[in-house]
Amino acid sequence: MQRHQILALLVSIVSIAGCQTRPPPQPPPPVSSAEPGIQGTVVGDDRTSMEAALDKSPATPAPPVYSQPSQPVPLAPNAPDSYVVKRGDTLWGISKVFLRDPWYWPEIWQVNPQVKNPHLIYPGDTLRLVYVDGRPQILLQPGLQRGDGVRVEPHMRSRPLEAAVTTIPYETVAAFMSKPSVLEKDQIKQAPYVLATRDSHIVMSDGNTVYASGFKRPLEVGMHYNLVRVGEALRDPDDHQILGYNGVYTGSGHVTRIGDPATLIMTESARETYPGDKLFTGDVDVPLDFVPSPPKNQTTGRIIMVSDGVTVIGQYEVVVINRGARDGLAPGNVLAVFSKGEVVRDTESKGFLAYSTSFAKKVRLPDERSGTFMVFKTFNRLSYGLIMEATDIIRVGDFVESP
Repeated sequence: MQRHQILALLVSIVSIAGCQTRPPPQPPPPVSSAEPGIQGTVVGDDRTSMEAALDKSPATPAPPVYSQPSQPVPLAPNAPDSYVVKRGDTLWGISKVFLRDPWYWPEIWQVNPQVKNPHLIYPGDTLRLVYVDGRPQILLQPGLQRGDGVRVEPHMRSRPLEAAVTTIPYETVAAFMSKPSVLEKDQIKQAPYVLATRDSHIVMSDGNTVYASGFKRPLEVGMHYNLVRVGEALRDPDDHQILGYNGVYTGSGHVTRIGDPATLIMTESARETYPGDKLFTGDVDVPLDFVPSPPKNQTTGRIIMVSDGVTVIGQYEVVVINRGARDGLAPGNVLAVFSKGEVVRDTESKGFLAYSTSFAKKVRLPDERSGTFMVFKTFNRLSYGLIMEATDIIRVGDFVESP
């Protein structure tokens, strides 16, 4: 009898255990890095990064935006898994492919601390978007033309490596910097000057002769100079102090005979050249391998000048703002551009005089975002920069501030 009771108890225990619901299988742990051989979705075959960013359809639903309370990094709509860098790309354009706000690029770019300039990217390289601990990161897979993954180191140069991707279009900046349009007081004082022109010519043409003096450095035959007239003073609209002087490009020439005075032959003439006009070398000393970033300090300034004297500023126009190194600005810093709100008359007023706009109350409309500006060269109190995007009309006097 006791044996039967024991057997019944064992059967009951087995039955109860069999009815227990087993826990569902756990998913494998998330992969924290991308495998080198995994291929993502490559954007296009022939389009540059800027073309790919502009061609995105706004009607396509955007994927979930990545966001962390401490460091939100919003991805661009339709951000690809990978992108193959093409000749003609800029770092700004590539950043636009992956990010809604390109100045967040340093937050997701994974650099190699052992490489001197880890931000250099070359055509043929593949950039991959992966997630590490839930955060997006961009990893670089060097292209084969770089030596099977061996990074090419930069050397001293007057222009960037031809194959390297620059942050902004090099040709635009080089053309501006080779013909200075903003001059500082000390720069003017130290510069050589036009002493006279042969046969008293004022309107110069190619092949005309110019005599110059006041050179502080040894001259060599063949040296190239730009001729620049010192124009009106540029004043800070905030405190009205002089920040520099407008430089008006009149022409260029090269040295054919050294001495005092030296002789130059004109190779280009843009307008009249007078005795006293200044000479400046056409060196371009702007490094373009910086990365987009917000200013380290909260900054608000104004556009005080635009190259070529245009009145309506568009994309890739070079402009000057009244903030510089003393305000914490550095090459690569990105600022938002705002157009000043118009002043209108509020005719919805009380009484008989409401129908006359002369007596209506004045109301200033809000400032509106009109573009994006990137610094590429700083001085103490002013900076050169490029309008990277223009969504509306931009003019001298518009505001810039931290994004």
